Amino acid sequence: MRSGRDAPVDHMGAEKCYDPQASPEVMRYQVLVSLMLSSQTKDQVTAAAMQRLRSHGLTVPTILKTDDDTLGKLIYPVGFWRTKVKYIKQTTEIIHREFGGDIPNTLEGLVRLPGVGPKMAHLAMAIAWNQVSGIGVDTHVHRISNRLGWTRTKTKNPEETRKALEDWLPRDLWQEINLLLVGFGQQVCLPVGPFCSACLNQHICPSAHLTSPNKRPKPGSPGSPREPATMHKNPKINLEIKEEPTNIPLSPVHSHRRRARNTEEAPVATKEPKEEQPVVHLASGTKGKKAQSEVQAGPQPVKLRKRKGKTGLSVPTGGIKEKQKGGPASSTKLRTRTHKH
Repeated sequence: MRSGRDAPVDHMGAEKCYDPQASPEVMRYQVLVSLMLSSQTKDQVTAAAMQRLRSHGLTVPTILKTDDDTLGKLIYPVGFWRTKVKYIKQTTEIIHREFGGDIPNTLEGLVRLPGVGPKMAHLAMAIAWNQVSGIGVDTHVHRISNRLGWTRTKTKNPEETRKALEDWLPRDLWQEINLLLVGFGQQVCLPVGPFCSACLNQHICPSAHLTSPNKRPKPGSPGSPREPATMHKNPKINLEIKEEPTNIPLSPVHSHRRRARNTEEAPVATKEPKEEQPVVHLASGTKGKKAQSEVQAGPQPVKLRKRKGKTGLSVPTGGIKEKQKGGPASSTKLRTRTHKH
């Protein structure tokens, strides 16, 4: 997966930012400055800043004569550029005063410089001095090593990852692993949304598809490892809708219970369009007066209930109730109660 060597780190990393025509002392100084600028910064931004510095003059005497404002404009917009201006000036003064204009040739001397950590020191020893002092672990190496399970336990920071890798990785691979994993992290194993479907390690990686569940490849898909990992802009996906079977075989006990329950349940009535209901006329009284009331029947049938001395008309839905008092000489009193729905 890294055989093409076409990642940004392969063209713009610390190994490509220095001037190959410069003297060895200047070349080593430029390697150290590029490593200091690369912290928390993309390789494209670091390479552009190094190009401006080289055009200005990236040597120990030139940087000492450059004021902070000019140096800040040259390296902007690298991450934390104001802090890096201060560190570059302080480191350059120490190199000029204590090491005769050349960078230290030991790991302890490099770590003493302001703004230089263990990762930068190990890479500077490998690139500038061609000496393997340890593994340079940055965010890419730290992330990918934990995803691949190359650490016995999950490490919290790059320094713990470096110690865990050095415990088992052969020493002849220490110088190569940083460049391999950084380029792999820039192209495939991204921090957010890694391309697990295009990774050849997806079937052996314990973290495959955990951070990108929507990118799981399907059999026969372009991202399958059995086929070339090519990216398609508009892939055609055939969506198939699977219907669950309606007839599910049941045990004899369940089928017997279902038949018994179905016989007791009444069939569900279908809804019919509303029709005009007939009008019921009620009349009573000795003086010839008629009392009429229009009663609309509800969805349920009207039931007549007889009580002692009373005859009542009731609607089960509670919509309208009418009662007529008993006795031949009594007049009809109509009570109408309307509910707002």
